[in-house]
Amino acid sequence: MNPIKTLTNGLFKENPIFFQLLGMCPTLAVTTSAENGLGMGLASTAVLICSNVVISLLRKVVPSKIRIPIFIVVIATFVTMVGMVMEGFMPALYNSLGLFIPLIVVNCLILARAESYASKNGVFISTIDGIGMGLGFTWALTVLGAIRELFGAGSIFGMSIFGVAYKPALIMILPPGAFLALGILLAINNLLKSRSA
Repeated sequence: MNPIKTLTNGLFKENPIFFQLLGMCPTLAVTTSAENGLGMGLASTAVLICSNVVISLLRKVVPSKIRIPIFIVVIATFVTMVGMVMEGFMPALYNSLGLFIPLIVVNCLILARAESYASKNGVFISTIDGIGMGLGFTWALTVLGAIRELFGAGSIFGMSIFGVAYKPALIMILPPGAFLALGILLAINNLLKSRSA
């Protein structure tokens, strides 16, 4: 397996959000700002990388009948660790993301990569896959959060872009704005994909 191809698959060709439509709950719920998108993406990336490594190491000793519960325990362990680190060192972000930190355990992206990739490949390539998929998830969440924040509050990462005269489109930071922004990004992505084919 080519490590460069594996890494870039998660960023572009197999991006979890724009191509596979995985992890839609955190995608739609926490992307009210670029900072939230980046924070959730990096937390998920850390869990994805660590769980891919451990699951890859255990792949030959875990009986197939109990592999999913074992994967969930491994993932839950890393989610708990990431949650504790965030709460200790980034309490504002931790509070902003709220319930969605523990819900990383059931994020279909992480479980899907554990089942379809880490449980079938060696440690090195599983780590590369975790990095690629995690970074792809992170940049997609950050872009979506930045778009919603820009139109919904007139800022990106809390810095005012349009000035005080800007009248924000509040719908963009409300739940319908998540669907609207994601739909537009998916349409642009599909258009670009069809033109390159």
